[in-house]
Amino acid sequence: MTTEHIPGVTLTTKANVYFDGKCISHSFTLADGTKKSVGVVLPSQLTFGTAAAEIMECVAGSCEYKLDGTDQWLTSTAGESFQIPANSKFDIRVAEAYHYICHYA
Repeated sequence: MTTEHIPGVTLTTKANVYFDGKCISHSFTLADGTKKSVGVVLPSQLTFGTAAAEIMECVAGSCEYKLDGTDQWLTSTAGESFQIPANSKFDIRVAEAYHYICHYA
């Protein structure tokens, strides 16, 4: 199931811009204090680092990703998600815009 709406959030209006604009996101906080971000990765191949564990939920488009320490590229499409451990990194490659919600664990 793809998340389409998130009610009751406090949104940070200034965008987080990474990799010369190839990834743009906005952070928000739910009423219970849970922090998340929503954004888009434009066509590119990038490497992200994590502090907290993350779940990347695809809401539109698709990506291929490779977790740190593996050689296998996997695919995530709308309605699917993948998990990244804390204090790790992952590679992502995108052919068309990948829209996501990042759930911090």
